[in-house]
Amino acid sequence: MPEGDTIFRAARTLHRALANQTVTAFESVLPKLERVEIDTPITGRTIEKVEANGKWMLIHFSGGLILLTHMLMSGSWHLYRPDEKWKRHRFHMRIVIRTPNFDAVAFNVPIAEFHTADSLRRRHAFNQLGPDVLAPEYNDAEILRRLRTHPDFEIAEALLTQSILAGIGNVFKSELCFACNVNPFRKVATLSITELTCLVGTARKYLQANVTDNSGDQIVTHSGLRRTTGRADREENLWVYKRHNEPCRKCGTRIERRKQAPSARTTFWCPTCQPQRNNSPQT
Repeated sequence: MPEGDTIFRAARTLHRALANQTVTAFESVLPKLERVEIDTPITGRTIEKVEANGKWMLIHFSGGLILLTHMLMSGSWHLYRPDEKWKRHRFHMRIVIRTPNFDAVAFNVPIAEFHTADSLRRRHAFNQLGPDVLAPEYNDAEILRRLRTHPDFEIAEALLTQSILAGIGNVFKSELCFACNVNPFRKVATLSITELTCLVGTARKYLQANVTDNSGDQIVTHSGLRRTTGRADREENLWVYKRHNEPCRKCGTRIERRKQAPSARTTFWCPTCQPQRNNSPQT
């Protein structure tokens, strides 16, 4: 699943290509979106901005209309010049937004809805998002407060909970816990403020490092080399994620993996660098 950094890069590039452009044609295979085009046409509107909020993308059109999309596991946005051949089959197309200079095409996007500002505030899941890790007004104290209101959550699951902080996915979940020497299966209540502060601060550091202007802006949300180790080599770019049975880059111990409830997402960790401790409650 694309995480907050990939959605941020995709939104940034769509914004650079489409902002202030007039929509010359709109097409969708999704009946509810096509109905909007018929009743209150998207064609002729101006694209005001494109932005990311956690793992969600918002395309703002003139007249107060907002296209909200979520990629889940398989969705992606592509940008093409007019008449340029698509890299995906038309069967996978869900939305096409045409402007004089670019065509923005959504492939296999499972969630796509038109909203107004009022309906967006009522949209379940979106209206419950916690602070966006990549937002300019990132609030460490608020995220720490939200984490501590879920003392019985295992910390890796808490990091995936978008109502606590928005934008962390399965890759960063494992990488953050390793970076802070925190066993991912420990309950939030057992973590010290120092450990929680490390996780929150490192989340910001890692995602920001992956949205720099030279981090890649291809409009394929799975593209781009994500790095947490600081190394550019694809074989050395992550600490633990998808490195089961490989040696830990710090101590040499074999990396372990296990599905973690309730989401059953696979978690990777080093049992030496991230020991399971029976800590007392946080202070």
